[in-house]
Amino acid sequence: MEIEKTLVTAAPPARVWELLLDPNVMGACVPGMESIEVLSDVEYIAHMAVKIAFINARFRLHTKIVETRAPHYLRTEGTGEDASVASSLRQSSEIFLTGQEDGSTQLRIRVQVDVLGRLGTFGLSVMKTKADRMWDEFGANLLARLSPQGQSQTQSQPQAVAKPQPSSPVRSQSCTAPAANGHAVLPSPAPGLVARLLGRGGAARGPLSDICVELRRRDETIVVRWPAAQGEQCAAWLREYLR
Repeated sequence: MEIEKTLVTAAPPARVWELLLDPNVMGACVPGMESIEVLSDVEYIAHMAVKIAFINARFRLHTKIVETRAPHYLRTEGTGEDASVASSLRQSSEIFLTGQEDGSTQLRIRVQVDVLGRLGTFGLSVMKTKADRMWDEFGANLLARLSPQGQSQTQSQPQAVAKPQPSSPVRSQSCTAPAANGHAVLPSPAPGLVARLLGRGGAARGPLSDICVELRRRDETIVVRWPAAQGEQCAAWLREYLR
């Protein structure tokens, strides 16, 4: 299966390149990432969970950076397996960074993934749909990291986010202040989009700089904050998260 995606960030190529070379930062952007073992500057092992249809898999991915042309090109290769579901995968990815006239950066990624075993029996359309959803979340998280607010974040390890129970109240609001300590913050829908998606009311309070979604469960609250310019990616993330 081959996947090719593109996104544009206001950050310059040098800043994007810096994040690409940091496995902990990149790992925090990848949905399902549980932990990263850094073996060297160019080699690491990623532990991630992936759910496809009714199968939950946990892969141990051995990934290595095999070619770089700073700050414009990066190529990696990796292999992984989950014996519990009798599945394995091989992947190679290429990332191209292109500076734009306004100082922004176009990031284009091309990934070739071969999934073998039980997971490999799923049709291409199922795998493509899953890959698209993961890309939407990854792109939103990466853009948040590259935003001024994201650059001020000091925590780079991926966090486990608890999925709310069906009865958990979910509320959307506009917000400009950082989330409170102890909240898991992820990086923009237009006014009313979150309310329509969740099927709940909520009047807009003027122009939005951010959209906050609070997921409350017992004694914990998870705050998901998105810059208002990324509404479609926010909607895609929420559809996947609330499944």
